[in-house]
Amino acid sequence: MSTFTSHSTAKTKGARLGPVSALALILALSGCAAGPDFRQPEAPAVKGYTKEPFESRTPSTATIGGDAQQFVDGMDIPAQWWTLFNSPALNAVIEQALKANPDLQSAQAALRAAQEQVTVQQGAFFPSANGSLVPTRQKQPVSAGQGTSPFNLYTAQVSVSYTLDAFGGNRHQVEGLQAQAEQQKFLLEGAYLTLTSNVVAAAVQEAGLRAQIAATQEVLKIQGELLALLQRQYQLGDVAQADVVVQQAAVAQTRASLPPLQKSLALQRDLLTVLAGRFPSEELEQKFDLASLTLPQQLPVSLPSSLVRQRPDVRSAEALLHAASAAVGVATANMLPQITLSANIGSAAAQMGDLFTSGTGLWSLVGGLTQPLFAGGALLHKKRASEALLDQAAAQYQSTVIHAFQNVADSLRALQYDADALQAQYLAERAAANSLEISRKSVKLGAATPQTLLTAQQTYQQAVIAVAQAQAARFADTAALFQALGGGWWNRSEPLAAVAK
Repeated sequence: MSTFTSHSTAKTKGARLGPVSALALILALSGCAAGPDFRQPEAPAVKGYTKEPFESRTPSTATIGGDAQQFVDGMDIPAQWWTLFNSPALNAVIEQALKANPDLQSAQAALRAAQEQVTVQQGAFFPSANGSLVPTRQKQPVSAGQGTSPFNLYTAQVSVSYTLDAFGGNRHQVEGLQAQAEQQKFLLEGAYLTLTSNVVAAAVQEAGLRAQIAATQEVLKIQGELLALLQRQYQLGDVAQADVVVQQAAVAQTRASLPPLQKSLALQRDLLTVLAGRFPSEELEQKFDLASLTLPQQLPVSLPSSLVRQRPDVRSAEALLHAASAAVGVATANMLPQITLSANIGSAAAQMGDLFTSGTGLWSLVGGLTQPLFAGGALLHKKRASEALLDQAAAQYQSTVIHAFQNVADSLRALQYDADALQAQYLAERAAANSLEISRKSVKLGAATPQTLLTAQQTYQQAVIAVAQAQAARFADTAALFQALGGGWWNRSEPLAAVAK
């Protein structure tokens, strides 16, 4: 057991400070922390996400993905928001991805490492102690009056040292590392949100491509029937051979549009498989089409004041701002005196068995104060650099907040226009289908030219593809809104940070 005693001399109004007064002064200094105290940024003073108020309900259309959606202010977001699409296949793929995706595992490992670094730095709040046993064999010269016979010396001691955190340098280092661990926590939450959102987006994209392929195959079937009709009419002499050739070209063009869609579908399947933590050759058994997905009919619109607490990227930027603030405190403390206390206690004897016997004890107490006097301006400029980095972190935080609000505004606008677009595309598809049927009957009766029929086919083909794309857009932008609002991580029963420990 070691006892630290500090002897310092100072004159205050002619009086000498005693040991008790010196200790009180040291303790008082230890309560002073140099540098700024971090304060959580306030939420932006805005009341909405768009300049103009948007409709609280979208129009409905009698087709897949055409349900009306209602925007609910202040509605909370479930942690597993993707279950609102009512797709067991989607739930299964996300479950696999959360278990096996290496990017998520990497983020979990980074969080564990950051948490351990905090504990490492907290160790500086306590004294460090080292034990040593040093056996030596010596021989003194005759001139030293010790004779020429060699002798043994065994020294065993415990050394204790402690650097007093008088100006909060270590406290700020711990604070900065805690902020970095907090950043890693929200980077992990961000990775979780990105992964789940990417799986949903990939599933929706796959479903949309399957719808486009099905629509193209339907058009191809209709064109084949019309080609057969024109070939019969050509044999009867009602149309020219050129009309038949033009229809053959239309069939060939439609057939040529299938491979690019099938290629995109194959690539999308690879993406989904990789997101689930598998190799492309281990393709998922789950498949997706638009009919298997349910469009959520109630959509949350978080209060603007809540968004900055919900978005993982905003919270990560806030943690970086906190770490930059703590770095200013560290740089400031490095310019101030460093107080170090150390003690040694032990025993030295010529025989190992005599250690710690009467008369072999040794001890020392040392107190030191080091004040940087000249470092070529390095300490001052390090402080200024840390202040500049704090300004940079503040600007980056503000930029992240602004872009977060933009993401929400973009998603809300997209959902409004998606509903209008689907309604318009569906009506256009119905009109194109009627036009194609009328043209087919007219050509069959000889009341219209084959060119009219070709135009009607092209219009219908474009319309059915556009409907499939508009249907997929509603599902995709709904998922984008959940992602833009933060994904509901705060409602998870077991935080990812706890899982990562």
